Amino acid sequence: MKKKLVRHCLIILIIICSLSSNGYAQDPAAVKLVLRSSPWHLPEGTALSALSSQKTTGTFRVPSDSSSFTIKMHVNLKVDNSSKTILNIPGVLKVTAFQYDVRDRKGQNYPAYPMHDGSVPVLEAALRLYPPGEPKGARDMPVGIPFGILKNPEGGHEVVLHFSGVRWTLYVDNELLDNDFALGYPRWGKESTWEINSSLASKAEIFYPGIEPQRVALKKPRFSNEIQYWTPQGHNAWVGDVATFFYKGRYHIFYLFDRRGHGSKFGKGGHYFEHISTTDFKTWTEHDAATPIEEQWETIGTGTPFIFNNRLSLSYGLHTTRIYPKEQTLLPLQWDYYNKHGVTGSFRYDTIAGYPAGSTYSISEDGISNFRKTKILFHPCENPSVYTDPDGHLRMLANYGAKGTWGSESIDGGWRSINPNFPPGGDCTFFFRWGNYDYVIGGFTGFWSKPADAREDKFVNGVKEGLDFYNGMNVPAVTQIGDGRFLLAGWVPMVGWGGSLAIHEMIQYPNGRIGTKWMEEIMPSTQKERSLTKEIKETSSFVTGSSSFLLTFDVVPGTDLAGKLGILFLGAEGENHSCEVQIAPKAKKAQYGKGQTGNFSGPEKSLREGGSPTGARNYAIENLAGTDKPFTVRIIVKHDDKFGGSVLDTEIAGQRTMISFRPNLKVERLVLRKGNTGIKNVRIAALKN
Repeated sequence: MKKKLVRHCLIILIIICSLSSNGYAQDPAAVKLVLRSSPWHLPEGTALSALSSQKTTGTFRVPSDSSSFTIKMHVNLKVDNSSKTILNIPGVLKVTAFQYDVRDRKGQNYPAYPMHDGSVPVLEAALRLYPPGEPKGARDMPVGIPFGILKNPEGGHEVVLHFSGVRWTLYVDNELLDNDFALGYPRWGKESTWEINSSLASKAEIFYPGIEPQRVALKKPRFSNEIQYWTPQGHNAWVGDVATFFYKGRYHIFYLFDRRGHGSKFGKGGHYFEHISTTDFKTWTEHDAATPIEEQWETIGTGTPFIFNNRLSLSYGLHTTRIYPKEQTLLPLQWDYYNKHGVTGSFRYDTIAGYPAGSTYSISEDGISNFRKTKILFHPCENPSVYTDPDGHLRMLANYGAKGTWGSESIDGGWRSINPNFPPGGDCTFFFRWGNYDYVIGGFTGFWSKPADAREDKFVNGVKEGLDFYNGMNVPAVTQIGDGRFLLAGWVPMVGWGGSLAIHEMIQYPNGRIGTKWMEEIMPSTQKERSLTKEIKETSSFVTGSSSFLLTFDVVPGTDLAGKLGILFLGAEGENHSCEVQIAPKAKKAQYGKGQTGNFSGPEKSLREGGSPTGARNYAIENLAGTDKPFTVRIIVKHDDKFGGSVLDTEIAGQRTMISFRPNLKVERLVLRKGNTGIKNVRIAALKN
């Protein structure tokens, strides 16, 4: 008996060890992201002027227009259909409360947090700035929140508004809830007057210069319990372009933090690289920003992490030409140097007159995070993709403002053109080698491959052959991790130039072709699975029971080349905003299309045919693999009020994936239909989060 017990225990131990032998735990419920988020505290200071319910107006003098200021006030928020001014500094600042259009998600995305009755009351602070060289003169820069984002919306709240000269930030009850990046300064005049509405504000103080709020250290950190389809905290905070790297057992994700879908800094973007990482794909850590915005002229473009001199570094572009004409930047200086010497120069931009623009990089002080800017301009392109090739040579693919492949012995200048015509410019191209093949993929289109031992001019355009692996992610980044695995990461477009994070695993076939599948370690956690039906014999409808779920079913392809199946996802408005996933196994095509209750959706185009997978709405993919024999389809539907719709993520035969975002869709019902194709074992499991 004891021997049997020992044998059984040993078998169980072997099974457990085999599940974790690849270094990655398999429990899908364990994923969490430890956040850097914390409350904020405003240190004590002497107010320049103070108002109260007894003294609702006042005057003060500001010695300079180009400095910081802070306003601290106590407000009493009330849901009201009328617009009311809470605080006003004529010609400088107006703080208001008003009802917002529940259908308008542009910019601030206020409808992400409605009240129980569906209304969207808003608190907003609009600062009037005078951007340099702006033909329109003054512009108002609003920061704000929907009441619904607060735990107790109505009632008393402490509101802090802080203008640092670079950032314009709103804090409510010690939480940073919105910010923007300044262009220009307010004009105070010789003497400023201000006033508060005593029915909504009981106290207001202005500090000049401003008092910088300080983080409050937490004994127990905050965390998010998901990474797939994750967005940063906030009603208007999104993931933009992604750059990834694997170094000393740690997978790094650098992403351009986006508010307002590229609308920050008066539409100039105001992007910068935030940073998260993991060593086991279960516990993730949010680090300090790798490239924080520290000057008004800064707005940052995509780059790549790389290793040089055994140091983890991050290249990125300075998109200063969005703000100032090229002639006022350091780009002419850099191009003049290159044209004269045949290689690029190295310029410390903090020592030269003119606005910095072009390629620069930051260095990690500890090999994990703690990045510092070098302030060195090494190339005039504004989206540098720097990497070390498999032979150890430093290379760069030039994007936005330049093109081609470049090489150098040092990151700090000396870059020479190696292949001036490939890649042909554009946005965010990335190189990677996998086994016997080299690949270059663009941010939105363009995919090339060649045998690793072939010359640089032998890259073949995979898009023309329909062999690309674009799947709805924007600016996909590819990185090899442990055990020879490769990951594809990008963002799903939801609002302008931002959306949610997505990560899939890649597959390579012997002929060099690449497919994608879900990464099991980061799968969203689900409730208990339930069966909907053993077999679909005729068009059938099912209630989902949840707006976020995992749908799984098996497909028997049949022999008909025209055979296909469709899964229609319907919300409360029926066909309006609906979506169909359609798969034609023998034709080796799949698509997202506009849903129809009475029939299959019409045909969509693949990237080769002129479609737009990176639009992540309606599109097709072709040349499916593994659909000639019975296969499994898995579809995750993730709804979130912040999204204003649902993400649909489909995996076909474990070898191809495709993602779509469906605005205004909250799935309530499924319709499954088939045409000479079998559908069996239909199961559904609600997502836990």
